[in-house]
Amino acid sequence: MSAKAAMAGKKFSSYHLAAALRREPDPTAALRLFLNPSTTSTAPFRYSLLCYDLIISKLAAARLFAAMESVLSRLASSPGLRPREQLLCCVISAYGRARLPAAARRAFAHPAFLDPRTARALNTLLHALLACRAPIRDLLMVCHETRIPPDAGTYNILIRAAAASGSLGHARHLFDEMLERSIAPTVVTFGTLVTALCDAGRLEDAFQVKEVMFKRYNVPPNAYVYTSLMKGLCDKGEVDAAVRLKEEMAGNAELVLDSAVYATLLRAFFRVGRKGELVGLLEEMKGRGIAADRVVYNAMIAGFCEDERDPSAAFAVLDDMQKNACEADVVTYDTLVVGLCKLGRWRDAAELVEDMPRRGCPPHMVTYRLLFYGMCAAGEFLEADQVLNEMVFKGFAPSKDCVRKFVQGIEREGDAALLESVLCRLAKVNALELSGWEKAVGGLLNDHTKLRLEKQLDSLRIA
Repeated sequence: MSAKAAMAGKKFSSYHLAAALRREPDPTAALRLFLNPSTTSTAPFRYSLLCYDLIISKLAAARLFAAMESVLSRLASSPGLRPREQLLCCVISAYGRARLPAAARRAFAHPAFLDPRTARALNTLLHALLACRAPIRDLLMVCHETRIPPDAGTYNILIRAAAASGSLGHARHLFDEMLERSIAPTVVTFGTLVTALCDAGRLEDAFQVKEVMFKRYNVPPNAYVYTSLMKGLCDKGEVDAAVRLKEEMAGNAELVLDSAVYATLLRAFFRVGRKGELVGLLEEMKGRGIAADRVVYNAMIAGFCEDERDPSAAFAVLDDMQKNACEADVVTYDTLVVGLCKLGRWRDAAELVEDMPRRGCPPHMVTYRLLFYGMCAAGEFLEADQVLNEMVFKGFAPSKDCVRKFVQGIEREGDAALLESVLCRLAKVNALELSGWEKAVGGLLNDHTKLRLEKQLDSLRIA
């Protein structure tokens, strides 16, 4: 029985509507309920703030942004209703997950949410922009424009953005500025710095931060800090030092060894050719009561594919996952696709991608990109063209670098009809750079086709 049918004949209020919205799993059906509440009264229906909160949250989670914006406009014109900042953060985060930075910034200033904004909303916006890979200067500009006093969370995001841009000096400057403002650094602050230093190969500095954070700031390192240091050691081949760090963790009652620690060591053992020690490490993990989860299995699959070049062993691990009721995710399959393509077994990779929906894990854009790249690298452009068809149908676009190689390969084949078809399909997902269009249009194509493609080229120039 639907939520609407269950309430037929009852005096319907905002309380009943909120209850119905909670029960309705389909966001589109929930929107119909919201817009057409079951009431026999001639007076305008009085929506509660909770009703708005529920429907906006559902639409945001489903990325039904046009409908969400329409409801937000109604909320903005509803007198006496002032939504909580938590709802604003929900909207901003949804745009961030959808990689829509401009929309996230507009949402931050939406009139439905009254001023003042707090650091919570600012940090949500910064996090959304960072997820969209906005440069650090954009994040700093937002901080300057909003004039909201930053807190530790603000600086943590900015430091992470600076580190992601490769500017450790800027990250250190932000840390110093944080101290000047008397904002106490948190374990997240130090963890971000340690990870950035490890990624830059500056292990000595990273270990110094680990020592200073407790001795000077009374912030004990957590499991994330230890895992980052272990990964840094493993990346340099210093596996024994990483094992000693793991034992240091085990000797600290306040730290909990988890699967991520063992997954890091498993990958390192593969890389340095110590595969014979894997069984002992897995047994130790089991003895500590740590179950082999997806992170551990993915590490082993990656090891067999990348380091051992043994896809049959990797598939055996996949079978073991299924036997132990551990569901494989897209990372699992993407790793297998990459491994198979590197070994020239792109047909097996294509069959695996085709079989993913049956296995309960439909391929996503990255999966198709990896397969498309693998086929182009093997010079199998006709097969890659079939993958392109599937990608365009799903609204996915190959990476710009791969598109260049693909188009060049088609040009070398001298097939003008295929080149025309490829260019038209790439245009649908805006996947070809303007220079690529100009080069292709001036190349193999006949005059009739050139005129048709020139119109699309003009539209690109205007855009």
